[in-house]
Amino acid sequence: MSPSEDIARVYRFLSQCMQYPDTEWMNEEFFNVLYNLLGTLGALEDGVTIKKEIDNSADPIEDLQVEYTRLFINGVPHVVAPPYGSVYMDKALQGTFAGNTLAFYREKGFGMEDDADFPDHLIHELEFLSLMAEEHDLAGEEEFLKKLFRPWYGLFQARVTEEAHHPYYRVIVQLIDFFTKEEEKDGFQPNKA
Repeated sequence: MSPSEDIARVYRFLSQCMQYPDTEWMNEEFFNVLYNLLGTLGALEDGVTIKKEIDNSADPIEDLQVEYTRLFINGVPHVVAPPYGSVYMDKALQGTFAGNTLAFYREKGFGMEDDADFPDHLIHELEFLSLMAEEHDLAGEEEFLKKLFRPWYGLFQARVTEEAHHPYYRVIVQLIDFFTKEEEKDGFQPNKA
């Protein structure tokens, strides 16, 4: 498998990690892949922390669903960390930033289903990055990261890191940060929270 195919699989996995938790995909096999990825990156402690939280819960998927909803959908008094770039860049949902994101997708030959969520949703952006990697379009991938992903992602990540009650989401946003940063990064920094 080529490095492009490897990173495409990682982007796709990270996109899956940020989907609404469901027992159909969030199962023992999923967590084993996550723990193996963390172990490969030298972040065993993060994996152990997540595993303890999962193992000590009467209903771990429901716990993650509640946390997902609180963080990304409808927390009180407001959504903690909306997963849309335009919220951070335009201070509005479906702003100019979302339009620019969709225009970039189309420029690269990709579109979105009519009933899909907004184009600047984190999940769609990670899926797009996986497609760019599969196409071996490193320049396009880097341009997208620089212009349309990195400018807002750090703000989103900071909110999740600070506000998440479940270690799973703190670790996932850190993994996304690691795999979408420029090569200057020294390596994965295990979570200190």
